[in-house]
Amino acid sequence: MDILKLYVFFVSIVLNDCANILYSIPFTSKSHYIMLRPIGLELARRGHNVTVITPFREKDPPANYHEVMVDLKEIWETIGMERPNVFTMVDLSSEEFLNKILWDGGLAFTEVALNSIDVQKFLKADHKFDIVVGEQFFQEAFYSLAHKYQAPLVLVTTSGNYMRCNIAMRNPLQLSTVVADYLIVKDPKSFWGRFRNAYYVMYEFFWWKYWYLPMQEALIPKYIPNLPEPVPRLYDVQSNVSLLLINSHFSFEGPVAYLPNIVEVGGLHLSKSDSELPKDFQKILDNAKYGVVYVNFGSNVRSSELPLAKKQAFLKVFSELKQTVIWKWEDDTLTNIPSNIVIRKWLPQKEILAHPNIKVFIAHGGLIGMQEAIFNGVPIMGIPIYADQYNNLLDAENIGFGKMLQYHDINEESLIRSLNDMISNASYGRKAKEISRRFKDRPMTALDTAIFWIEYVIRNNGADYMKNPALSMSWIESNMLDVYGFVIVVDLVIIYVFIKMVKFLLGIGKKSVTEKKKRN
Repeated sequence: MDILKLYVFFVSIVLNDCANILYSIPFTSKSHYIMLRPIGLELARRGHNVTVITPFREKDPPANYHEVMVDLKEIWETIGMERPNVFTMVDLSSEEFLNKILWDGGLAFTEVALNSIDVQKFLKADHKFDIVVGEQFFQEAFYSLAHKYQAPLVLVTTSGNYMRCNIAMRNPLQLSTVVADYLIVKDPKSFWGRFRNAYYVMYEFFWWKYWYLPMQEALIPKYIPNLPEPVPRLYDVQSNVSLLLINSHFSFEGPVAYLPNIVEVGGLHLSKSDSELPKDFQKILDNAKYGVVYVNFGSNVRSSELPLAKKQAFLKVFSELKQTVIWKWEDDTLTNIPSNIVIRKWLPQKEILAHPNIKVFIAHGGLIGMQEAIFNGVPIMGIPIYADQYNNLLDAENIGFGKMLQYHDINEESLIRSLNDMISNASYGRKAKEISRRFKDRPMTALDTAIFWIEYVIRNNGADYMKNPALSMSWIESNMLDVYGFVIVVDLVIIYVFIKMVKFLLGIGKKSVTEKKKRN
């Protein structure tokens, strides 16, 4: 492993000239930023000149790490609505979540980000970049920056494998085994599960390609100046991405067939730690004689917004545990807190989950938090609310290191039953440790893998040879539909001729028998 790391370092420093890199990660979700930030920082540490479009400022970045600040607004502000109680999203269908939150919010947020003062100042200045790296999310207008600077485009996903990207990049679809992102389906391998998956993939792709992308395209001439003509369609830009880094890993989410320019880098934010556990938490965790139950529903879902009955159920169950409970609680309204419960408005999750005294992680099942638990071998009791959370927790439950509790089923009885099972049944911990070992068992860390392939694209001028050659063919040709159609037509002609011949021969035989009877 050490030799391989030295090799990667040698390749990046000695063989690779320092490049000018534009890193576009404008989305204002803290969890997205936690996962994406190591790429820009590591590229700068390796000598590249990195410019980052971001809503979050680093405390002490390298001198060659330059920030272009996006206005820090929550997605709700951009839509023009008050922040809802996110727990209410549990009742949205996959299509409703896509339409009301991701598409409406994506369009509004993209416009706010492009129109930010620093971003506009940056876009109007004269720059040159060797490569553009960005987040693969619902802000596709930013992808046109690769065309503006005539540079290869690399994209990074934060929530796994997007099916629309597979279609655009001509990666083989595997609808029987790969569930669409953000689709809730309880039995994915059943007939109706596979049917639902296929329907949702086609539904999302159709509206994304023919409605959402044109809406994103309308923002480009409005906010991005000095674009070389002709400006390509965003679907073509998506299809011709040089490299797609997927936030997944087969050890947890199962094997998927990928083209050479689609690379799994799940857990890349866990490759290096640049912070330590605060002393007060170190003491709490070290002194937890019976271990710790850690509760955190992420950066968007707030425990403080739980309905009163569910809040009281949690408090009652936690108060009866002998374990210490560390709970992310976002306001000052919680009173009469039991002595074994520690609450904070924000928690250093990566560092807490790394402590050996953590027994169970109660979470909403977001992929970033799931990977942090997997990396540290911590069992998960999950309560899915929206997006990919159900699928992530279903995988954990099927593998055996997690248990899912539906939001509407939360009460004292269900909580104590689920918690007691996870704490007392050692199989969850053993399976979590097994998954942790195989998640980490790689030739390079996820971050080193991401950096290697980004620099590979730089060294090889976009590495067009890694793309599917089917991109130069029509959809009918690349899927062999013309060949299959020809074979079917030929087969039908042969069958038709055969039937005609049989009828002809039967007719001759019948006529011969009739004439023979007449003669007799």
